Amino acid sequence: MLSLYKNFIFINVTDMINYKDLGLVNSRKMFAKAMEGGYAIPAFNFNNMEQLQAIIQAVAETNSPVILQVSSGARKYANQTLLRYMAEGAVEYAKELGCPNPQIVLHLDHGDTFELCKSCIDMGFSSIMIDGSHLPYDENVALTKKVVEYAHQFDVTVEGELGILAGVEDDVFAEHHTYTKPEEVVDFVTKTGCDSLAISIGTSHGANKFKPEQCTRNEDGVLIPPPLRFDVLEGCEKELPGFPIVLHGASSVPQEEVETINKYGGALKDAIGIPEDQLRRAAKSAVCKINIDSDSRLAMTAAIRKTFAEKPAEFDPRKYLGPARENAKNLYKHKIENVLGSANKL
Repeated sequence: MLSLYKNFIFINVTDMINYKDLGLVNSRKMFAKAMEGGYAIPAFNFNNMEQLQAIIQAVAETNSPVILQVSSGARKYANQTLLRYMAEGAVEYAKELGCPNPQIVLHLDHGDTFELCKSCIDMGFSSIMIDGSHLPYDENVALTKKVVEYAHQFDVTVEGELGILAGVEDDVFAEHHTYTKPEEVVDFVTKTGCDSLAISIGTSHGANKFKPEQCTRNEDGVLIPPPLRFDVLEGCEKELPGFPIVLHGASSVPQEEVETINKYGGALKDAIGIPEDQLRRAAKSAVCKINIDSDSRLAMTAAIRKTFAEKPAEFDPRKYLGPARENAKNLYKHKIENVLGSANKL
């Protein structure tokens, strides 16, 4: 058994799966091209086959690069071995759909320990997020640096985070957000060596991103969320010119999907997201990766509830997951073509 010793980390080469052997890519060239072209790469979370199918169909039909995101909770749900083969299958599926050279990243979303990040790297992930934002600054730096040192030995890219997003996403929870401090970003990136940086400018996790008291209402009584802090983003861009920035919690929570869910028995009260015009503005900046999770959950749930309501005798999963997959695919295509601007960027 061959072992390497570097940076005080033992590596079992025989136990590792190289993401390149799965046909995946890391995010380095993808981000550089996005920043030069003034668009953002879609980072879509997935938990099951139907979501993955919808994502790959959407990117194949739009000729878009994509980041497949897996949270710690999704990894537990789907099983890490199955995920590896699903990612490899996604590459081959994209080729079948007419993409001879798909650009697909498999990314760990909100990894919170070195052990989790190492496990994902060893299982074929091509990109890792280590989220130490809940830790004191120096501990965040130390943890991120440790992950970077391990990941870079295998050309796996690493996303760090400064600032805290409010909201709930799987195992990630924070009641209040803390804006990123632009004066800290150079020191953080220099000390850690991370390849991209997630910042907090007012986005939030989940379908209820803002409390009603944080919002205003228009003449129809619809909640209008507070604007994103583009001054914070511009401050980070000024301190780190040309460095890839990431936005988490960027679902827009389409109200038509919320209305459908509620019409057919759901109970989503005051669900509201990030306006798409603000995401379009962000995508033209140094923000080259925008994370979207809740929107696809809403799209799938809306279609499933509608099917169950209209066809109460239906029990074949294909008959309700099929429409859910189609609705999710249409949402992904909309984000790619009309919000993030990544269509035809392969």
